[in-house]
Parts: sequence; structure tokens; C-alpha cells
Amino acid sequence: MRMITLSHVVYALITLSVIVVMLLKRGVVIPSLIGTFLIGWIYKGDLISGFKAVYNANLTAAKELFTIFLIITFMVALLASLRDIGADRRMIKPIQKLMLNGHVAYIVLAGVTYVISIFFWPTPAVPLIGALLIPAAVRAGLPAMGAAMAIAIAGQGMALSSDYVMQVAPMLSAKGAGIGTAAVADKAMILSLITGGVALTGAYLMNRKAIRKPEITSAETSNNVQAIRTGQSISEFPEAAAAVETLSPSIIRWSKVFAVLVPLSMLAVMAVMVASKLGHEGMSGFEGGDGAAFIGGVAVILLILSCTLFSKVQALDKISDHLTEGFVFAFKAMGPVIPIAGFFFLGNADFSKSILSLGEGVKAPAILFDLVMSVQHFIPSSSILTSFGLLIMGIIAGLEGSGFSGLPLTGSLSGALAPAVGMDPSTLAAIGQMGSVWSGGGTLIAWSSLVAVAGFAGVSAIELARKNFLPVIIGLSVSTIVAVVIW
Repeated sequence: MRMITLSHVVYALITLSVIVVMLLKRGVVIPSLIGTFLIGWIYKGDLISGFKAVYNANLTAAKELFTIFLIITFMVALLASLRDIGADRRMIKPIQKLMLNGHVAYIVLAGVTYVISIFFWPTPAVPLIGALLIPAAVRAGLPAMGAAMAIAIAGQGMALSSDYVMQVAPMLSAKGAGIGTAAVADKAMILSLITGGVALTGAYLMNRKAIRKPEITSAETSNNVQAIRTGQSISEFPEAAAAVETLSPSIIRWSKVFAVLVPLSMLAVMAVMVASKLGHEGMSGFEGGDGAAFIGGVAVILLILSCTLFSKVQALDKISDHLTEGFVFAFKAMGPVIPIAGFFFLGNADFSKSILSLGEGVKAPAILFDLVMSVQHFIPSSSILTSFGLLIMGIIAGLEGSGFSGLPLTGSLSGALAPAVGMDPSTLAAIGQMGSVWSGGGTLIAWSSLVAVAGFAGVSAIELARKNFLPVIIGLSVSTIVAVVIW
């Protein structure tokens, strides 16, 4: 039996309060900060240590997660530079011609959304897809709700839950569990494909009877376009289209080049990463931060080229604007995660020593692990129950509307629970990641980025969340069972 101190009790109570606040659909930054302060004060026995712990926890989390901020910044900045020369719209415009009917449109919409979202994240990708592809899909006969479900499940669900290229989500899960990123990323990729495959199939069956022939009246076209224009940020696109029309012939030519170069570059990056994982000779590994560094470096070079071709000498200043836009987006998306991660890092022996400013030779406390070990005899030694428990915890953690803020919690619990049930912590971390991102990332709750998808499709966000619920939950359940069976 592990010795439980007042620090352990307070940590457990704060963790429970974080879960309760998540259930109430509120932010958990304040409970996390207060909890860090109290643990620092109680563990060291003086008030000053509490203040220091709050700062150290946030600093530790920021240092560990800054690579995430950089990769988001570079990818968003690249997308902004492509917008300047019209290459972003040109990249996907030819895909409109593939939408021969509603059935094909559903598959194309899901596939394109997945590919773009896995490289650029769904949030910046949705306006592009929504403005150009949803109208084409609706004209082809796909109902607006079917289009919205395809985008939400493929982008906010399947692509974001694996986050295989940028590896933000698996890195957060792995840091919390105290394990390597690569194992979580690989398993999350498999689970996301299973969940997404089941959910997309279910969503298609739900909308199949509503798919009509690709004939649409002018009145319906007008209504659909008007509905799409009610979406968030859609006002950017008429101006963007007008800006493209005023570009010089030289820039238009480069726009066509980059519309091909960027997708090919990203696919080449993915091919190299996959080849390295398969043990191809001469290929160095791209594990965790190395993979992010590779894709980030490619994005930076493309960003420089795009800015230089569009702005010439002014590129020296223009690139700063795009990087600033990228950093602002990154901090808006990930900023609240830092104090939350700091609190859960405090429960991990890998980070608690620096957070609590412990001297050399002093053993770092593993508060969360001690808590789990102290109640081990109450935990059913069932891998299936534990796995579904982590899945449910992840879904609860995502209720506050950010799919990533719950990952430090599910990751930490995975690392602590895995030895008690004889499972690999990376498996539990991947399952928890599925629950958190599919829930808060934008498929199951209407107060998440699902609002943007609904706005572009001209449907109710609440109705979209309700329609997504059954296929997504079935998909998550199937992938969890598969994870237990094969791992």
C-alpha cells in the first residue's frame, strides 16, 4: 500500500473537480492553476513554494509543448501565404468536377476534407472546403446535412483524432502518460481510421435516401448559396476571389505551380515518414518531434518561396505578418492547454521535480501513480472495462469544447492505470485520445468548431451534433474493442 499524504488527497480532489467542471461544460484553467498552487504549497510546506509551483508548472508545460505551437504556426502561415496568391482555392477547385452525383460527392467531400485536415488541421481548412466544395456537393444532389456530417467526421473527427502528421494530439497524450509519442501516434492512427470508417458508413446510410438526382432549381441554388454564406468567416471569400482576379499573369502562373507543388510536397513528406516507419534502408526515423520538425521545415521553405514570389522585396515584412497570424492561431487553439497540462504534469514523476524545485538527490513524487496504486484493489482487472472507462473519460474531457485540453488528463490516467490492468499505456492513451478529440474536436458537441461546419452547410449545429452521435459512438466503441483485442 502506497503512503497517501495530504498532497495526494488534494490532488485527487482537484482532479475530480476538473472532471465535474468539464461535465458542466466550463473551462478548467482556474481549477488547474489553483490545484497546482495548493500542491506546491502543501508538498513543500510554505506559501512561497505554491507561487513558484504555479509558474514552474506553466513554464515546464510550455517548454514541453512549444514544438506544438511552432508546427501549428508554420502550417497556418503557409496556408495564409497560399491564400495571397490564390493557390489555396486553386488546389481544390478541380475536385468539384469529380462530384458527378450525391453518392460520389459524399465520398469526395470526406476524402478531400481528410487529406487537407491531416496536414493543415480542420479549423483553417473548413472555410476553404466549405466555400468551394459544399455548394458543388449540394448541386450534385447530396443533402446539406450529409455534406456537413462528411466534413465533421472526416476532418474534426478522423483527421484530428489521429493528428498523424503534426502529432500535436499524440504528443500531448504521450507526455501525460510518460511514454514515447510514436507508439501513441501509430495506434491512434489505426483507431481513428476504424472509428472514421464506421462513422462515415453510418452517416452515409442515414443520408442515402435523401440524396437526390443532380438537378437543382435556380431558387434552390440561391437558397443553398445564401445558407452557406451565413457561415463563420465566409465573408472572406468574395474578397479573396476578387483579389485573385486582380493578380498579375505572372502571379497567376505561380499560383498554378503552388497549387500542385504544395500537395505534392506534403504527400512526399508523408511518403518519407511512412517509409521510415517501415524500416526502409537509408531512412532515419521521424519519431515524435522529428516528424513535426520535418513537416515544419518543409512548410517554412514553401512559405518563404510563396511570400517572395507574391511580395518580392516586401516579402521581408510580409512573412512576419503570416507568422504572426500563425502564432495567434496557435495560442488561441493551444494556450488554455498549458496550465491544464502543467497541473497533470505535476502528478508525473518525470516533471514534478522541476515543478516543485526539488534539489539534487531528492526523489520526485509520482502523485497520480501513487493514487492509482493505492486503490488498485478496487479497480477491476479487466482490460475492456478500463479501456471503455478511458474512452468515457475522454468523451467527458472533451465536453468543454476543446478536444486537446483533456489529453493531459487521459494521458496521465493511462500511464497510471496501465500497470494495474496489464495493458500497454500507449493503447489506453490512444483510446482516451479518441474519446476526447472526437467529442470536443467537433463531432459530438454543438459548442465546438462544429459550429463552423454547420454554418457553412447552412444546417443547425445542434441537429448536426445529434445526427453525428450514433455513428460516432458506434465507431468509437468498435475501435475500442479492436484495440483491446489486437493490443
